[in-house]
Amino acid sequence: MSQENVELVERGFESFLATGEPPWEMFDEEIEVYDHDTPDQGSYRGHVGVGRWVEVWGAAWAEWSMEPSEFIDAGDSVVVCVRMKTKGRGSGIEIERQDALVYKVHEGKILRLDYYNSREQALESVGRRQQSGKSRPSPR
Repeated sequence: MSQENVELVERGFESFLATGEPPWEMFDEEIEVYDHDTPDQGSYRGHVGVGRWVEVWGAAWAEWSMEPSEFIDAGDSVVVCVRMKTKGRGSGIEIERQDALVYKVHEGKILRLDYYNSREQALESVGRRQQSGKSRPSPR
């Protein structure tokens, strides 16, 4: 099942980058989002919560881009490592860093999404200190 999870997340992630719209059909109705970059925001729940998180997150940036570098199979989770480039809306400050997202998949739907500032934090969250297991580079 875990290879199917990687393929599901990869399709959803690529769809979001292409359209700017979350892949609603891939999300469980009760999805939870935790942005560990802004812990004071709390969590976001359900499709409405995901929409709100994307809105809040995007409001901080005048422009942004994400380039996935690898998709890591972590059993019922998939770690997506990305190269993030942003420009602050108010400050104009440009940031380039490696971030990572962890997608928890249950019964073919994305049940939870965690956003981290680093690959290491994301891997640690799924019980791995270093990447071990199946990984594949992004097809981009």
